[in-house]
Amino acid sequence: MKKLFLTVAFAALALSWRPSLAHVDAVVCTVEDPTGTPLNVRNRPNGTLVGALHNDAEVLVTQNAIVNGKAWSKVVPLGAGKEGWVFYNFLSCSHPSR
Repeated sequence: MKKLFLTVAFAALALSWRPSLAHVDAVVCTVEDPTGTPLNVRNRPNGTLVGALHNDAEVLVTQNAIVNGKAWSKVVPLGAGKEGWVFYNFLSCSHPSR
């Protein structure tokens, strides 16, 4: 019975992961990680590591999300690198004037 309960609880937790998503007009940003180390790129916010981007790499932000109070952006590198999610605070973005 405990095993069934844990399986159901885990499945419910997995299904409940729904970040607050906001689609954005694509914005070009530059990686500016203050630690000086490459910025981790993940398969989803706070998910599995799929790559890294160096400072000054330009990326196109296609989507934003707030997960557990932290801002994440889905990025597509304009040069070498993997597409995925990065911590938004390590991007410098110039927003087009409206």
